[in-house]
Amino acid sequence: MRRKNDVLVYAEGGGDSDELKSQMRQAFSEFFDKTHLKTCKPRVIACGSRSNAFNDFRMAIDQGRNALLLVDSETPVSAAHQQGSHFLPWAHLKCRDNWDKPDKASDADCHLMVQVMESWFLVDWETVATFFGQGFKTSPRPTQSIEKMDKNSVYGALEKATRDCKSTALFISISYVLK
Repeated sequence: MRRKNDVLVYAEGGGDSDELKSQMRQAFSEFFDKTHLKTCKPRVIACGSRSNAFNDFRMAIDQGRNALLLVDSETPVSAAHQQGSHFLPWAHLKCRDNWDKPDKASDADCHLMVQVMESWFLVDWETVATFFGQGFKTSPRPTQSIEKMDKNSVYGALEKATRDCKSTALFISISYVLK
């Protein structure tokens, strides 16, 4: 039974298939199992596209639900939208996507991830190398903060690293995105 204070997280990602969305929800559930939130875990709703996530979040907020929005920042967050330790995610999303903050939402209800999800692969380069195996080139690993890396730099580094790998699924998807 759902409780009134349950938190619903409307997240960008999970693709368009029910199977991928289910896998994303499972991954978040396993992540939250490793935190102190065991008795009151947020419920992650994989929405697919960022616009779907925003629209679903907006509807939940309008219905009075305890909801959060979790989307990629897509571009660097400007200094004007980072006031000390207080971030202004809705100001960033207004500039980036022309999204207006829902009337019943606050800055605390919106959370921005890195510019592009694939940035997280750069954090654990050794695991990525193990996954791709023979042919993976470890030398193009970027050294700057992943929060500051633009999409093309992330995709370029991954493309260079996987170019000679036998498993080319990531290379193909990166090449497709860059077109």
